[in-house]
Amino acid sequence: MKTCLVVTGGKTDEAFARSFLLQESIQKIIAVDRGLETAGRLGLVPDYIVGDFDSVDPQVLAEYKKLPFIVWEHHKPEKNQTDTELARNRAMTLGCDRIFFLGATGGRLDHMLANIHTLYVCMQKGVEAYLVDAQNRVSLLDEGRTFCRSSQWGKYISFLPYTDRVTGITLEGFRYPLTGKNLKKGQEPGLCISNELAEEYGTLRFSGGVLVCMETRD
Repeated sequence: MKTCLVVTGGKTDEAFARSFLLQESIQKIIAVDRGLETAGRLGLVPDYIVGDFDSVDPQVLAEYKKLPFIVWEHHKPEKNQTDTELARNRAMTLGCDRIFFLGATGGRLDHMLANIHTLYVCMQKGVEAYLVDAQNRVSLLDEGRTFCRSSQWGKYISFLPYTDRVTGITLEGFRYPLTGKNLKKGQEPGLCISNELAEEYGTLRFSGGVLVCMETRD
């Protein structure tokens, strides 16, 4: 599996990031605009640097421009895609079949919500994609998944409808099981929040729609 790390410009818990990098095998690194500053503090040398560079420290830019073998993709600030979307597109053209977005949840909520939507194209193309931080691992699901207690991100697993409707949700091996439940966006938002595994494995199945899956810890 070819894995890409996309370091975005949001707030990042650097102690978590260092621990995460020790646990994951990363083949490609893409720094996004101000995420270049985070990459620098983490000692990362990106393969690609993507953005309009309107928010990154000029001194950091200058230091990275001294390094060879980095591909720079400079975009105009006036564009219809976020820098994170552009980095996602680059990761996919590199043939990565798993993408972790770091720094994509901390800071502005409009950016965080846009980053959740950024996962959709990955899901459509069969690429595993996650927004990760010290407390959360966020993904989109268009099919069922089996969760394992030993590898889940945190104690809690929550589901919210990404599409207007998600049908036939069945949860087995969870503390709060469901059988054939339909969810509609904006209705019963708390129904699938803060569930937990009751057994070593828990299974999610559903018949239609797309879910936001959030594995979380306090």
